[in-house]
Amino acid sequence: MQIRQITESYAVSPQIDPADIPAIKAAGFTTVICNRPDAEVPMELQSAVVRIAAEAAGLTFIDNPVSHQTLNLGMVDAQFAAMEASEGPVFAYCASGNRCSIIWCLGQAGQMPVDEIIATVARAGYDQAALRPQLEALSRR
Repeated sequence: MQIRQITESYAVSPQIDPADIPAIKAAGFTTVICNRPDAEVPMELQSAVVRIAAEAAGLTFIDNPVSHQTLNLGMVDAQFAAMEASEGPVFAYCASGNRCSIIWCLGQAGQMPVDEIIATVARAGYDQAALRPQLEALSRR
């Protein structure tokens, strides 16, 4: 498991295994968000299996599966609502962490300067410079 810290309260990762849950809890996370559709993973990594492990460890589990084709602002809003409701730091995962970083960027539009949004995820290893036009448009809403 490779945890990439985006902010103090939000980190992302590539696909996790239920066996990773104790380490996620030990790292101080209180909420786990799955951004990966079940169709992309084998049965043993599907969200219901990870949910069981997360909830057994006392973590909140949110299923918000997105693909690049289906990602919309409703999904971004759902992610941020879960983040705001969390009692502590949030850990989100997908195939590589990229979708989780895109969702974070889109949710920050209008809250932070676009350059700062792009630089923040770049420090975690995600190049989201191509989102600039969309972030700028969303910032003007």
